[in-house]
Amino acid sequence: MKDLERRKALADFLRSRRARLSPADVGLPAGTRRRTPGLRREEVAQLAHIGVSWYTALEQGRDVRPSEQVLNSLAEALRLSPAEKRHLFLLALPHSESQQAASPPPETISEELKLAVHALNPHPVYVMGRRWDLLEWNRAAEIVFSFSSIAPPHHRNLLWRSFTHPDLKSHQNWHSVAKSLVSQFRADSARYPGDPSFAELIEDLMETSEEFRTLWKLHDVKSVREGVKQMDHPQHGRLVFHHVTLQVPANPDQKIVLYTCSEETARILSKLVL
Repeated sequence: MKDLERRKALADFLRSRRARLSPADVGLPAGTRRRTPGLRREEVAQLAHIGVSWYTALEQGRDVRPSEQVLNSLAEALRLSPAEKRHLFLLALPHSESQQAASPPPETISEELKLAVHALNPHPVYVMGRRWDLLEWNRAAEIVFSFSSIAPPHHRNLLWRSFTHPDLKSHQNWHSVAKSLVSQFRADSARYPGDPSFAELIEDLMETSEEFRTLWKLHDVKSVREGVKQMDHPQHGRLVFHHVTLQVPANPDQKIVLYTCSEETARILSKLVL
């Protein structure tokens, strides 16, 4: 992400967060002749105790350098979640040119982690890298998610799979899951300025998927959640899991995603992984 792209991303993010708030949300009178939804720029500036012209410059993508104190005030004024606040700081605090120009090394995982992933059958487990490329998965994960069937050109990418796999869109809650994935990926992508593989993936998804284009323009950001996942598998029926995402201690860019089976799901998958 070059400096101009970073400033545009920051401007778009601020506008999107401002547009979702009403005066009532922040304790301001509604007033009259409000032509567009959301807060006005001067209202955000008032809430954050900063100058209107200075805030306007931020939303116009101009080269201004806010302090951490100002960013904290903006996060409070715009009612940002913790994940959104982290995203704001990543976009607003410029990275060095050396960081932007650096090419990340190829991603690998240790033999010990590979052994652990496969030892956890029948519980589906996979490891994904900084760009959500799948680095390793076990037999249970292949049975449940059919990772080997991901289409090119990003045949190992989890986000690409979510928007191009024909069976996934038929799921009843696909749209809410897709929205959550895009907001998580946006938060992750801001952490890797200068990595051209992110721009390539996003561009390909924008060309391929109307749903992705719509969700990406929302500029929503959120962190990874733990929880319960229920799915009706076309071959194996109802499957129920508790899922959690962990960082690899030796490489925080990588994540381990573990689906712990319910008793009945473990019984079903145990027969299939042998």
